[in-house]
Amino acid sequence: MLFAPKESGQGLVEYAFILVLVAIVVIAALLFMGPFLGNVFSKINSSLSGI
Repeated sequence: MLFAPKESGQGLVEYAFILVLVAIVVIAALLFMGPFLGNVFSKINSSLSGI
């Protein structure tokens, strides 16, 4: 036990890496789908304003 590696913060670092990876995927998806979603919301807005 004298030379046992200290891994107390390893789980936190792994969760941080997973969180960063998920954030990058979400940002990439929003950049890719952004114009499409903007058009959908514009069509919804214009159809609701005609009521």
